[in-house]
Amino acid sequence: MVLTPEEWVRQHFVHFLIEDKKYPTSLIALEKQLTINNRKKRTDILIFDKEGKHDIIVECKAPHIKITQATFDQIARYNLKLKANYLIVTNGLDHFYCKMDFKNETYIFLKDIPDYK
Repeated sequence: MVLTPEEWVRQHFVHFLIEDKKYPTSLIALEKQLTINNRKKRTDILIFDKEGKHDIIVECKAPHIKITQATFDQIARYNLKLKANYLIVTNGLDHFYCKMDFKNETYIFLKDIPDYK
């Protein structure tokens, strides 16, 4: 595998999830495929809860890519299908953490994500 800038960000973020946030490796999936409008897409990182439900989606971009509304639109489209509780977008330098508010069909920005419980 070639270590692209995006892959570097993904590997470091997975390390952060495991070492700092204490998420078990058994609940973390990389490049999980999903189908949206008959098109195959992949999540960069997908974290499951203890019951096997989608809990967190992480979208990784290369460090030189600016995180924009389009980036959030991409992860939000994925979440229409996955129904995860948290969305994270990172380019390794800037990290945006959101908790879903399904009742109001929006997300709430957070300073951080919770540690694994």
